[in-house]
Amino acid sequence: MTIAPLAISLGDPAGIAPEVIVEAWTQRKAQGLVPFFVVGGAAVLRAAAATLGIDLQVAAIASPGDAFDVFDTALPVLGGEDCVPSPGTPTLDGARLALHSLTLATQLAVSGAASAVVTGPIAKSKLAAIGFTQPGQTEFLADACGLAHDEAVMMLAGPSLRTVPLTVHEALAAVPGLVTRALIERKVRIVARALARDFGLAAPRIAVTGLNPHAGEDGRMGTEDRDVIAPAIAALRAEGLAVTGPHPADALFAAHERTRYDVALCMYHDQALIPIKTLDFDQGVNVTLGLPIVRTSPDHGTAFAIAGKREASAGAMIAAIRMAGECAARRTA
Repeated sequence: MTIAPLAISLGDPAGIAPEVIVEAWTQRKAQGLVPFFVVGGAAVLRAAAATLGIDLQVAAIASPGDAFDVFDTALPVLGGEDCVPSPGTPTLDGARLALHSLTLATQLAVSGAASAVVTGPIAKSKLAAIGFTQPGQTEFLADACGLAHDEAVMMLAGPSLRTVPLTVHEALAAVPGLVTRALIERKVRIVARALARDFGLAAPRIAVTGLNPHAGEDGRMGTEDRDVIAPAIAALRAEGLAVTGPHPADALFAAHERTRYDVALCMYHDQALIPIKTLDFDQGVNVTLGLPIVRTSPDHGTAFAIAGKREASAGAMIAAIRMAGECAARRTA
């Protein structure tokens, strides 16, 4: 089965994204990666390759389909937008390039010219300075697809674990007030549909964590687990979904427990991200569920501190490209 090539957005060119993209292309055959192209940043990619000691051929392409013709021998790049390479030092010109790359890559995925979009990490503060108003790339993707922000669900996926944060970039003090039955039920339904469509899990097993220590111990350590989370789980089970919990979060990620579920829905950001980054840091992928397009991203940031120092691992970018190709192939099938 042939799918359209994947579109990769450059991310902030001062971060490690150019290096890990170049490294992923050099490992394309060994890793069995489907053809992809990068939107913009040819000079930045050449500079990253030089830093890594890689003799990189960059091929300018006029349309996504041209990537098939050159992918075996050169890294395809669509568009002439570029900036002066400055590893470790983000600039406004770099932010403009990052936003252009993200915007066009997303548009190509929405139109079907690309089978998926893989996004490089961005620096939100620099983007905000040039008018980027969304909290992050997930919300940007939701807007581009005409969806409400809460219809785009972040899932972190690695070889050992999948997690979904119910609340994402929220202050911890605000989380208890944001944990509602409606939000839990809506996100679990989105996760269940997406795991069936994109990951081939017809009846995904979803474990839901508690909010409080020991899942509240029947109200002794907070009432949200008993009064909000448990009723939401009961309602979802009544719909026929394989949902369990609320589980104490301190035990749910032990090796023997992870065999009992396909994904864990966690109540807040760090409850979901600490275990995935501990277990699968170099292979963790951020997947946006609920979109009409496939979107993945390496589960790490710009890492300005190590950009240009040959210290970055391409494992997460390779995993993100592989997962995007697999999900796109399932949708095509």
